[in-house]
Formats: sequence, C-alpha cells, structure tokens
Amino acid sequence: MVMLEFTMFPTSEGESKSRYVARILDIIDKSGLTYQLTPMSTIIEGEWNEVMGVVTRCFEALQPDCPRINTQIKVDYRAGVESRMKSKIASVENQLGRKLST
Repeated sequence: MVMLEFTMFPTSEGESKSRYVARILDIIDKSGLTYQLTPMSTIIEGEWNEVMGVVTRCFEALQPDCPRINTQIKVDYRAGVESRMKSKIASVENQLGRKLST
C-alpha cells in the first residue's frame, strides 16, 4: 500500500491557485481512492499504479493551459493491503492519550 503526499500547481498563472487546485481535487475525489486534503498538500492512498495514475491525470489536466507546473511528491510504501492513513494518526493519538486536530 502506498501513501503519496503531493502538491501540484502552475507557477505561471498568477497569485491565486485555487481554481487549479480545485481541478486537481476533482480528479482525486472521482478516483475512488482514499485521500485527505490539507491546506498545503493532498495525501492519497492506494496501490502504486493507482496513485501514480491519479498524479499523472492531475498533471495532464493542468498541462494544456499551464506552461509551468510545480510538483512535489513524497511516497511511503509499506507491504500489505490495510489502510494506514487513519491508523497512523490513531497510533500517535493513542500514545498521547488524546485526539489531535487533523
């Protein structure tokens, strides 16, 4: 199972990036993969080909009208099929004995 955190946005399209981020999030949401949106990035979870396919579709959605695109990707692979996105947070909360803001 892969957890992939990434940011992707055009650097040549003015100060506000929300319309481009919305275009990307639409692709991620429709992918059916588990994901978590944060203020600075998005985390998606699935098999390698699935998450890389989503990243590729996001890039292809921006490419026609964005001559320069910044992308940062961080990948964590762990053998197995269980979802770790929520369990990793729960493990830290368990250690602290309280819920955290996520």
